[in-house]
Amino acid sequence: MQVTETLAEGLKRELKIVIPASDLATRLDEYLEDLKGKVRINGFRPGKVPTSHLKKVYGRQAMAELLSNMINETSNKAVEERSEKPAMQPEIDLPEEDAERVLAGDADLTFSMKYDILPEFELIDFSTIELERPIVEISEEEVDEQVKQIAESNRTFEPREEGAAAQDGDRITMSYLGKIDGEPFEGGADENGQIVLGSGQFIPGFEEQLVGLKVGDEKVVEVTFPEEYGAQHLAGKVATFDVVVKEIAAPGELVIDDEMAKKLGLESLDSLKEIIRGQIESQYGAATRQKVKRALLDKMDEAYSFDLPEKLVTTEFDGVWRQVQADMEQSGKTFEDEDTTEDEAKAEYQRIAERRVRLGLVLSEVGEKNNIQVSDEEVQRALYDRVRQFPGQEQQVFEFYQKNPQALASLRAPIYEEKVVDFILELAKVNDKVVSKEELLKQDEDEE
Repeated sequence: MQVTETLAEGLKRELKIVIPASDLATRLDEYLEDLKGKVRINGFRPGKVPTSHLKKVYGRQAMAELLSNMINETSNKAVEERSEKPAMQPEIDLPEEDAERVLAGDADLTFSMKYDILPEFELIDFSTIELERPIVEISEEEVDEQVKQIAESNRTFEPREEGAAAQDGDRITMSYLGKIDGEPFEGGADENGQIVLGSGQFIPGFEEQLVGLKVGDEKVVEVTFPEEYGAQHLAGKVATFDVVVKEIAAPGELVIDDEMAKKLGLESLDSLKEIIRGQIESQYGAATRQKVKRALLDKMDEAYSFDLPEKLVTTEFDGVWRQVQADMEQSGKTFEDEDTTEDEAKAEYQRIAERRVRLGLVLSEVGEKNNIQVSDEEVQRALYDRVRQFPGQEQQVFEFYQKNPQALASLRAPIYEEKVVDFILELAKVNDKVVSKEELLKQDEDEE
């Protein structure tokens, strides 16, 4: 094998590799000799097929298989001998006309391989990083408010007397048919829909128009769907609902005591409060984690500046851009709606792709240098969590991940990243800062 470097520019590398035809012929003979004892050909006893006949029958197929194997072997060996780490699988170029001559045994195997190498950089001293960790102190009032909401959702209702008009707080049972431009729309009808007036559960302006109605009353309610409504085909549209009131029920007394908790399957009101406090802590804890991780990644992005493998960035950008286009197509929005242009958006997502690649390389280096590992048990737990997201399809999803190493790797990657982030945070100076829940849960503009 002869290896010649034809390009060494920045992180780009290109090699020319030549394998003499004599080496290929030797490998082919060895392959056919091994094949002799395995094949069954009419007219020949097992193991007695002449090599010349095998070459005539299987030569081209065998040579094609050998070429594939030797290209893989030699390209891996060439990179290994150069002590380089390709950022991605090298691109192999073997001209078709050359391949035909090589397959026929008339020429040396000559091919080129192109790849980007991973950049070299020094890890910073993570103890020099200083971060603020926003935390929220949970008050009894917040816990009590959520207890009240649970009690409200479990409040009993009793039908009002005949002829009574609906009031705020009453529960109305009704049939309704929604229309846009006079035509019914999907999901806009129900024969026994229920709504508590004043709860804000329905489209803004809907509930207010039901106040004062009585059982048997019919009314056409006109509303406008919010611009940010989840169903894009309805967002911002004016709609009418043909409503018929079937029942009006008054709310019973709001009871918050041990008995209410027992109806929920708990021992006492204190048990309910403890569970709610834990849920709030979990919610705020996740938000705190997201904020401090974002702050850490921002610091690291500022601390590192090095050349990036072009192919790696291109692959990352292409993935991000496909998602952007899919999201815009689904939402029906344009770049103009987002106060930008396609070129400006591409430039912004190019920067995002570069940041992701840079931080990914840094985190990978930290993990490798500090022997951070993800256990099979951790991957299995992530797999089971994923499977549970598809009720009724558990077996199919489980088999999909088991049969696709890349899919399984997609579960391992975020676990690895979180473990590396935890490692760095242990070394960094992290100071807790008490903030309001509004400040903690506020989404940064760049995160949006």
